Amino acid sequence: MTQKRDEVKVTGVTECMRISMTSEATSFVIAFATLLFVFSLVSRKISGTVVTAPMIFVAAGLLLSPEGLDLVELSAGSSFVLLVAEVALVLTLFADASRIELRALGQKGGLQNRLLFLGLPLVIFTGTASAAVIFTDLTLPEAALLGAILAPTDAGLGQTIVNNPKLPIRARQGLNIESGLNDGGAIPFFIFFLVLASGEELNQPIGTLLSLALEQIGFGAFVGIALGLLGGWLSGRASRAGWTSELYHRIEFLALAITSWLVADGIGGSGFVAAFLAGMASGAMGRRVEEEEIIFTEAEGSILSLAVFFIFGVVTATRLSAIGFSEIVYAVLSLTAIRMVPVAISLIGTKLHRETVLFLGWFGPRGLASVVLLLIAIEEAEGIQGLETISLVVTTTVLLSVFAHGISANPASEWYSRRVAALPEDAPELGEVKELPARPEFNAPENPQGNSREKTQ
Repeated sequence: MTQKRDEVKVTGVTECMRISMTSEATSFVIAFATLLFVFSLVSRKISGTVVTAPMIFVAAGLLLSPEGLDLVELSAGSSFVLLVAEVALVLTLFADASRIELRALGQKGGLQNRLLFLGLPLVIFTGTASAAVIFTDLTLPEAALLGAILAPTDAGLGQTIVNNPKLPIRARQGLNIESGLNDGGAIPFFIFFLVLASGEELNQPIGTLLSLALEQIGFGAFVGIALGLLGGWLSGRASRAGWTSELYHRIEFLALAITSWLVADGIGGSGFVAAFLAGMASGAMGRRVEEEEIIFTEAEGSILSLAVFFIFGVVTATRLSAIGFSEIVYAVLSLTAIRMVPVAISLIGTKLHRETVLFLGWFGPRGLASVVLLLIAIEEAEGIQGLETISLVVTTTVLLSVFAHGISANPASEWYSRRVAALPEDAPELGEVKELPARPEFNAPENPQGNSREKTQ
């Protein structure tokens, strides 16, 4: 009889949790869909102002949260929240990697290699060292995990800069390629430090932890490259044979991104590494993936990215009171010295002017990737003692970045464009490089795909 009552109790609790999760998801979807519709109506009107879409969706999340109007309630550990965030990052990783040609990494005069292969590791190292000094309660692996989470920049938050024709192509393309690829480049570091921090709590041998991290990265890379090459080849053959309609030719890359993620995750690999490399490999079959082909993947990713910013606002509202002076100090350093010094070091020898180095260093906004990596850490490493500190620091940094970079984008662009106009014709900033398509802005007033293609022709 007691066992039966226990079974009924467990069933009741499970049912209540299911109903609660359904209610949370329903209220979120209604609120987000309404906000998305209203924003769509005025998106062209606010384009060019200091107000950006991420700012609006984060602010709306804060307003509608339990700390505000109490219309939407979400938990950072919710499986629904994690699913939305993961899909958004998967589609973004795939689309960005598809858009950036591998040949672009080798083009003469480009700044991307310096920013990616020297700047990114230095940002992680500097962020780790700063966290270890400021937060003495963090272990070294936990400090490194924080550094890795805040290393990638958000391409969507920086598109106002990348799409501004007043700015020199060399600087714009450096930021475009860096922001498109550094989130994928930071993920292996994140995986390694997450495994290391988690294993330290469980007293696992370093050899075992290293093997587990390499296994996740290796399996993810294998699945991503294999499915990307196969998918790109099949897509090309079907397209040339006239078997695929235009509509489904666009959808197939969306399917390839999701498949790569889930297959890699299913065999113990990193789905994010798989999605990133699948996007890169899909364009390696003798042709570049055109904007029209990934427009569905890109559109879905953009919508889900806004959903993540809305979720971020809702979840952040309950944490604002816990943010202390140390978190604010680190957040300010993360957006300034921790980013700017490594960028300056990576650009030594380019002879770029001080204003250019400062401009490139400032525009490294933190956003989608950092939020998603934090949610994954919360989900997979609950035993990490410093997780609360890491969570507060990442939340503070992203919140500050969304508004600081959004508000400063247009004024800083005008300031820098005036500086560039005064430079001599042989200034290194004015060197010619091939302009690649950039991710469309959240509230772009025109069709960005069309503009990007015209520039590359």
